Amino acid sequence: MYMKKKYNCEDWFKDKIPSQHISVKDALRLSINTSLENHLGVKSGVDLFRIRLNYSHLDASRMLQSSLANNHTCKRQKTDKKDNRDSLDDSHKSNLKNSNEHLCSESDSVILRTLESMLDHAFCEHFVIPPEKALKPCLLTTTCYRMPIYIGGRYLKFSRRVSQSCWIIDDERMGEASVEEIVGSNALLVCKGDNYKFHAAGREDIDVRMLGSGRPFLVEVSNAHCMPSMIDVQLIAEKINNSDKKYVRVRNLKLVNNQAWTLMREGEAEKQKQYAALVWTSRALTEEDLHSISSRKDLDIIQRTPIRVLHRRSPLERKKIIHWMNIERIAGSCQYFLLHLCTQAGTYIKEFVHGDLGRTHPSIGSILGCRAEILQLDVTDVKMDFFD
Repeated sequence: MYMKKKYNCEDWFKDKIPSQHISVKDALRLSINTSLENHLGVKSGVDLFRIRLNYSHLDASRMLQSSLANNHTCKRQKTDKKDNRDSLDDSHKSNLKNSNEHLCSESDSVILRTLESMLDHAFCEHFVIPPEKALKPCLLTTTCYRMPIYIGGRYLKFSRRVSQSCWIIDDERMGEASVEEIVGSNALLVCKGDNYKFHAAGREDIDVRMLGSGRPFLVEVSNAHCMPSMIDVQLIAEKINNSDKKYVRVRNLKLVNNQAWTLMREGEAEKQKQYAALVWTSRALTEEDLHSISSRKDLDIIQRTPIRVLHRRSPLERKKIIHWMNIERIAGSCQYFLLHLCTQAGTYIKEFVHGDLGRTHPSIGSILGCRAEILQLDVTDVKMDFFD
């Protein structure tokens, strides 16, 4: 603001848009980098292992927090006037006090966003320009940490009581375990990290098995104290695959870079998936019925958000493609059959079978002209050029 007020009329200053102005943080970094490199005898650069230098100044921090709190108070008071309130009641004062205390404990990024959103006149009202010279030294603290590392592969899920991610409702676990916990906890143990995140190319319901070549996934381990070797990665795979319960199996496990996450997300939208579904129909199927199903290629369907997920998904209408289907008869039964199909990513298979009260059209039920119910479902292949 000081530079803007002093040089705003200068051509060299006006020609530069605000985003081209260097931040105070970058100015500090550039001014001390060379000195630190010479003092420590090392070169700064981008690497997985980093040393964070945190400079803080108690007086400056108090002044900053006080000014931001005052600005926050002014905003609340203006809002009250617009609402025709003459004074703050006890509840309002309590909320204001809590919000000010919360502001004083905010992270640097939140404080920076608050400053950037302030109008020039508001900034000038609450801050001394130029800032007063600090007479006390700042405090320097150092933190050693490692950027996240990524372990990727494909997982197979053999149980219909295991969810992909940890699923808890009203403090009660749904299912017996999760792929996320089984894979992530073993990776965390070997890497000795602080925590982990599990990412997968799509998901299956808890009662759906993941078979075939498996589903691509990544485990992101934060601040790993041990960089895993290929032997360590294989040890992780062996611990998972040799578990007594045999819920989950992993394959092609390897250490990858952070670009793998982007590649997996890009491929997720384009992938095709194959399924095997055990289906019951309200009448016996004829050869004509079998031909009617199997002869359809690249069938366009319209799916409105299923009733079973409407509580957590937006009510949208989605166009999807059923690339191919074929029916495998079950010996000794004329109303039960296995439906094999290949679909576009994001297709709701259960709803494609029973129609979801007309919310998916066409469906297996509408094509056959009878009631159709899905009894069991397996994912048999996820077609992605990722960890094959």
